[in-house]
Amino acid sequence: MSRGRLLVVGGGQAGLAAARAGRERGWEPVVLEAGEEPVGSWPRYYDSLRLFSPRRFSGFPGFPFVGDPDDYPGRDEVARHLRGYAEWLGVEVRTGARVVDVRAEGSGFTAELTDGGAIAGDALIAASGSFANPCVPTIPGRDRYEGRVLHVAGYRSPEEFAGQRVVVVGAGNSAVQVAHELAEHARTSLAVRDRVRFAPQVVAGRDLHWWLRATRADLLPPAVLARLVTGTPVIDTGKYRRAIDEGRPDRRPMFTAFTEDGVAWPDGAWERVDAVVFATGYRPHLRYLGSLGVLDEAGTPRHDRGVSAVRPGLGFLGLEFQRSFSSNTLRGVHRDAGHVLDALSRQPRGVVVG
Repeated sequence: MSRGRLLVVGGGQAGLAAARAGRERGWEPVVLEAGEEPVGSWPRYYDSLRLFSPRRFSGFPGFPFVGDPDDYPGRDEVARHLRGYAEWLGVEVRTGARVVDVRAEGSGFTAELTDGGAIAGDALIAASGSFANPCVPTIPGRDRYEGRVLHVAGYRSPEEFAGQRVVVVGAGNSAVQVAHELAEHARTSLAVRDRVRFAPQVVAGRDLHWWLRATRADLLPPAVLARLVTGTPVIDTGKYRRAIDEGRPDRRPMFTAFTEDGVAWPDGAWERVDAVVFATGYRPHLRYLGSLGVLDEAGTPRHDRGVSAVRPGLGFLGLEFQRSFSSNTLRGVHRDAGHVLDALSRQPRGVVVG
């Protein structure tokens, strides 16, 4: 017996995981994907992006990556994997279906689309990711700076910056990766507020993710993890640490302001800079839920491990640290999907709980 229709907003890794978990629990999933195919944001990431987890730990249940299990897949391979998984899964995926608003209808939901259409469901999973909502900090003087400012979401390759003076802001994996490749083409600095923390990619002959699984550290709740680890480490074979130590790129404390043609450093020096690339993360992209009252003032969902704390029948997937360190990754999202769909399947309908 069907539990009803499950609307899934977003057709990337989180949306496909939700569709699978929902179908396994008796729901009839319909995936609403704004793009032309169910591959999420992967084709829009920078060209050189590679996963830090090897193929053996990055595939989906029953659908492993093809190729050397100990090698690290690149951006385009991940997109192909998602494309193949969606076909293998065989759930209903509606592409070109961008959701602009979600209304509560009795105990269910109606999703309104940009083309004027609408589709009703008995439960809804918001799995639209965060790529469309990059986070850029507010820095004095930004409005008068005449150089180029972009978030890493809009960065593709280093060649267009050849011969320029570039500052990359951030201390995470993307910041270090992008600054490293830019340094081969441009005079590049990595600007950080604190310091860059490194974690070895291989420990005692085993990939870090083998150890995360063997020790079950991958499953630690975020609150526990925060007490054990400070900041987000850059996973490194040693090449990034070595390059930064050699000044390729050089590491600087975060600049204090923009000037008309550059930046002001903390020591008071001003420097002409052609471009600033912010690798400063993303925020959930959930504006279509605004009318439901399920988000806080910052637009972040009010939830308990992916289950809405406000409205029954509503869940979230793909949030950073939703339940664990790996929640918004290929290797972790299916675990979260099972938890969220189990919870929604047990809920009574039609009662607002907050």
